[in-house]
Amino acid sequence: MDKAEILVIGSGPAGLKAALSAAEQGAEVTLVERDPFLGGQLVKQTHMFFGSKEQYAAERGFKIAEKLSREVEAHPGIRVLCDTTALGYYDDGVVSLEVKGRFATVKPQSLIMATGAQENTLMFPNCDLPGVYGAGAVQTLMNVHGIIPGKRVAMVGAGNIGVIVSYQLLQAGVEVPAIVEALPHIGAYHVHASKVRRMGVPIYTSHTVLSAHGKDSLEKITMVAIDQDRQPVAGTEQELDVDVLCIAVGLTPLTEILFQAGCKMVYIPELGGHVAMRSDTLETSVPNIFVCGDVGGIEEASAAMVEGSIAGLTAARNFGYGKDSYEDQLAAARRELDSLRSGPVGEKIRSGLKRLSSFGEVTQ
Repeated sequence: MDKAEILVIGSGPAGLKAALSAAEQGAEVTLVERDPFLGGQLVKQTHMFFGSKEQYAAERGFKIAEKLSREVEAHPGIRVLCDTTALGYYDDGVVSLEVKGRFATVKPQSLIMATGAQENTLMFPNCDLPGVYGAGAVQTLMNVHGIIPGKRVAMVGAGNIGVIVSYQLLQAGVEVPAIVEALPHIGAYHVHASKVRRMGVPIYTSHTVLSAHGKDSLEKITMVAIDQDRQPVAGTEQELDVDVLCIAVGLTPLTEILFQAGCKMVYIPELGGHVAMRSDTLETSVPNIFVCGDVGGIEEASAAMVEGSIAGLTAARNFGYGKDSYEDQLAAARRELDSLRSGPVGEKIRSGLKRLSSFGEVTQ
């Protein structure tokens, strides 16, 4: 059995920053990632980030992934294990891993969960036809492998992911005849939505996909308007000839290991589903288990990085590292997080966090 001072599971924006933050305080960190490369969802993101210099403003997601990955791989206090999947958590604190096809176990003194989230999907007739993709798969095909998924792609979901991926499709020369959104409003930042609208893409709010059609693969879809109870409105059906339907209807936190570890979990729709109760330093009800990033609530990558810094700082502080600078660094990170969550854009996450706090505080 291997041992680790701090084990970080997941190398997306939250995991990378958590590993760096803890190691910079002097802690020994093991970072595991199921993919053969570091970066998580950042490697798919070609759009520029907003915010301040500290939040990598004007840098593209995959460039941020490259920068943070280099820092992690060069740090002497961080051991990186790619092609490594976390399989389970046991009562004695042991985490089982599959390391490049080999079974292994590790017993960390502290665990930082940065496992991210999985895509939601929709159920409708023929939703399993070849040509029906999740947005993450489309981003991987285009932005990682340089392959366009099809010639005419309809998008379901007008949140940030749906609108950004639509724009990336347009940049690649793919036709996007429609963005279909069940809500009565567009959820994406206006700057993103305006770009696709200027390029001639209509956004149908209060609409959904009724069915998909095709013999061997997707050939067309039927979309329909829906009422306030999300029921189809008769007579509003429209058919669209498409060879790909891309679904971007939200994410659900990947919390299986948190359940296994016995963390207190609550269901908060605004945060994406079941999430762990935690203190204001992101420590769960199980001492020395932390959450950061989408596993604790669906949010933007910038916020995930700040949460990773907070989790890493606190995990290291718990073992006596960085005590002298801890409070100042923690205060700066909290100010940055409050700034990211301010205004109308952060209203949903603020509402979810308020609901989470109503279940009671977790103190360590």
